[in-house]
Amino acid sequence: MKKLLVANRGEIAIRVLRAANELGMQTVAIYTYEDRYSLHRFKADESYQVGGPDAPVKNYLNIPAIVELAKAHGVDAIHPGYGFLSENADFAEACVAADIEFVGPTPDMLRAFGDKTAARKIAQQAGVPVLPGTEHGVTDGIKIKKLAREIGFPLIIKASFGGGGRGMRVVKSADELSERLQEAQREAGGAFGKSEVFLERYITSAKHIEVQLLGDKHGNLIHLFERDCSVQRRHQKVVELAPSVSLDEKMRRTICDAAVLIGKQVHYRNAGTVEFLVDTQTGEFYFIEVNPRIQVEHTVTEIITGVDLVKSQILVAQSHSLHAPPINPRGALRRIVRSPAWPRRASTQATNGIASTKSSHDT
Repeated sequence: MKKLLVANRGEIAIRVLRAANELGMQTVAIYTYEDRYSLHRFKADESYQVGGPDAPVKNYLNIPAIVELAKAHGVDAIHPGYGFLSENADFAEACVAADIEFVGPTPDMLRAFGDKTAARKIAQQAGVPVLPGTEHGVTDGIKIKKLAREIGFPLIIKASFGGGGRGMRVVKSADELSERLQEAQREAGGAFGKSEVFLERYITSAKHIEVQLLGDKHGNLIHLFERDCSVQRRHQKVVELAPSVSLDEKMRRTICDAAVLIGKQVHYRNAGTVEFLVDTQTGEFYFIEVNPRIQVEHTVTEIITGVDLVKSQILVAQSHSLHAPPINPRGALRRIVRSPAWPRRASTQATNGIASTKSSHDT
């Protein structure tokens, strides 16, 4: 792999370009007409416009155009970043068909975790607890009302396909169900093209904990500890803390081990995040979903572990195997804020954190 294209724009495109450049790879950026003066275009060795004017978002979703452009310019690999096509199994499949490495999970993994109800089943197969809810996505209003009575209130309606807080509504009583259902289905249909939803019991007092996973093509899978993303607005994360100050060591180990068990069910590879809810009243935890991609908040994990996750993604795609000493998260939140000795950039210590000099096939 010598030449990598970033199928994205903005901050994440610049982040991936930097990692690829530090690994000695040639880089390619794509941009739309409206983004012709955007910084990511000028950070790459080569950059090419996709599509014409008046489609600033649609052109970043044009799978045939992006793949053909990559083939025409000798691209070996495509990194999708986050958002846009990052969780699109058809895009990953198109890359494979074009003999271009997709820097991310396999198409089958993307499909398995893209369907939130299918992801619930994978968690159950791994022996990880899930919230009481529907086993399949549903669209029929009458059936949803029946299922809601069985689950009980309060409950939450979620889009079966998608994330980012879109297509989610909390329902406190049966009187609110019809209105909230219409809102959730309308938003899910507009955001993801599918109005299918599922229902789960809603926990009124909970911590939202996510665990960073990293796996290679050789069956090795590790976690890089947790992030606490409980501070949210409209189901959108606002603040990420790591390590979580609300978990004791026993719960931290239990949740991180549970995330690895879920990943092992599908032989997960590359970077991904497993999300959980911890009921602060009972102390129980439950699986929510898997994000099979790099996340916006990946830099929080890089700071506490010293591991460059984007570089690791690329190295895993190159078929390197994970080879790392035990990774210990760096202290508590107060140390992250106050210690002047900490590296300003996670990438400056990335090779110390996860790379090995034993073999060219180790990362």
